[in-house]
Amino acid sequence: MNRTTLSLIAVATALAAVTGFAAVSAPDPVDSTATAKTPARLPVERSSLLCPAPSTSELAETVYTSFTPAGTTGAGTGGAAELAPSAAPLTDTDPADDEKKTDEDKAKDDKAKDDEAKAPAADGADAKAKPFLALKEPGKPVSGTKKGADAPALVGAATGPLAPGWTAQQTTTVTAGDSRGLLGMTCTAPGTDFWFPGASTDKSRQDYVHLTNPDDTAAVADIALFGKEGTLKSDTGEGIPVPARSSVPVLLSTLTGEAEPNVTVHVSTRTGRVGAVVNATEEKTGGDWLAASADAAPRAVLPGIPGDATSVRLVVFAPGEDDAELKVQLAGKSGTIVPSSAAEPLNVKSGMTASLDLGDLTKGEAGAVRIGPAEGGRETPVVAALRVVRGKGTDQEVAFIPATGPVTERATVADNRAKGSTLTLTAPDKSAKVKVTASAGSGGGEQVVKTYTVKGGTTLAVTPPVPAGLKGSYALTVEPESGGPVHAARALAVTQDGVPMFTVQTLPDDRGMVSVPATKEDLSVLK
Repeated sequence: MNRTTLSLIAVATALAAVTGFAAVSAPDPVDSTATAKTPARLPVERSSLLCPAPSTSELAETVYTSFTPAGTTGAGTGGAAELAPSAAPLTDTDPADDEKKTDEDKAKDDKAKDDEAKAPAADGADAKAKPFLALKEPGKPVSGTKKGADAPALVGAATGPLAPGWTAQQTTTVTAGDSRGLLGMTCTAPGTDFWFPGASTDKSRQDYVHLTNPDDTAAVADIALFGKEGTLKSDTGEGIPVPARSSVPVLLSTLTGEAEPNVTVHVSTRTGRVGAVVNATEEKTGGDWLAASADAAPRAVLPGIPGDATSVRLVVFAPGEDDAELKVQLAGKSGTIVPSSAAEPLNVKSGMTASLDLGDLTKGEAGAVRIGPAEGGRETPVVAALRVVRGKGTDQEVAFIPATGPVTERATVADNRAKGSTLTLTAPDKSAKVKVTASAGSGGGEQVVKTYTVKGGTTLAVTPPVPAGLKGSYALTVEPESGGPVHAARALAVTQDGVPMFTVQTLPDDRGMVSVPATKEDLSVLK
């Protein structure tokens, strides 16, 4: 096998390990004038998604929605996209528990696992292997509902034409209790490295990081915590085992004795890969999911702040060796400004978490926070997230918005509803033209397409188009057509007993297409 062929295999293998997209098809033989400098753009042929267990509340009702955009060509025929309960039972784990067990206890655990593996499935079938959601075709979402506290973590994969851009949404409504609220998240691709600024070990918070392993071999993860003075001491955050095809929630406050309101969490794996996301619950403002920040970069955009936000807090972490001095701006309806609460640059020391309370900075208009080097400051990569509150007094609800990259080709968010959905589009630099497609509904309806123009330096907040004859929920797909970069987010809002419940999902690019180096060789043998 020659060096060009090996390079192509290396590209596909790297994508599988890092992004969760497990395969691409080899390009057709190219013209003799083609070189390795002109890569082909091909659709991925396999992708993976992980959804953590949604809630421990008996009052929880969770809606799962699965969707693949229509229109991707060259992805083959057939295929499947299925989400199924993880095979191993969910456990609420303190990593120190295993260290307290005697050899006899560990031997009993091992025997129990062996017995379970050898036992025949009930009624001749393993119920855990049955898919909970099975997507049949691109362009039409499917949805399902689970009630109560026993809804499991889901793992899944999509192949063929259902793989490019495959997305799944998990939306949970909890009507009472500390975790009450609307909790939403886009199910994640597995990876090896995640940053979560905006978490907390404070006594008023209960933050769990959920680690979900999609593979048939165990993974081992490390969780490091960073506060305002640097690393928080922890004796139990290293070497956390995540069994094959299982999900393990870890309570952050059990990893350290230091209580801090603003903490950055770093999840990395020693072996294997996991999906990681933080579930945050506050005493007075309910709870929501905190997704991972975009990769560390000198500049970041955090889109989707509702116009009626009553409190916004920015949390930033500098993972490198250099300090960061940041200018904080708000991109609103009319342009970009420096809010009075951010008149001075935000100083972020290397390895330390910094925060800035921005108050009700949107003043009735939806917007996005932009951060970048202050005048004369160096280009220092950072990760960032927002804690956003709506409502007042006892009728408050919290949500989190991580920094997100631009939509370079396409991005999709599922579980949009006829009422309560808001799409925000932020063009931080140049003006941009964007096509938005509202899919058919999960229960019926016809696709609708609308085009928007976003002026440079502004945020456009719209009620998204609704499919004609909509029944059920639908998906929104955003595709830039011309102009500068665009960052997108979707807010979903529901009022329950006077509480303005809401959740915000950012729309990073779906990475449904991948660049593969062109080659003169016929690689069909690799398909």
